[in-house]
Amino acid sequence: VQLVESGGGLVQPGGSLRLSCAASGFTLSGYAMRWYRQAPGEERVLVATITSGGGSRAYATFVEGRFSISKDNAKNMAYLQMNSLKPEDTAAYYCNAKNQWDDYWGRGTQVTVSS
Repeated sequence: VQLVESGGGLVQPGGSLRLSCAASGFTLSGYAMRWYRQAPGEERVLVATITSGGGSRAYATFVEGRFSISKDNAKNMAYLQMNSLKPEDTAAYYCNAKNQWDDYWGRGTQVTVSS
């Protein structure tokens, strides 16, 4: 069972990145997906949530209107599209798959927003 994030990197303010989360060893269709982020010296915070079927999404206020979460159950993938990035978005981003029985985490991908 594994979740692997990718797509992080260095981007200028105002730029965009698309994070991907690949699942293996289990089927994402049975799991709600969440993206969290953690900046140095700070707690891990929830960024976005999508239900198992993808029909409902929710966002933290600080990314509302800029980020978009999605999942492709057929590909066993989840995504976080990040637009209009700000320096304060700099953090390690983690994907999480959770249902009533299991709670899986990836190891994170670093996003740095800087000019």
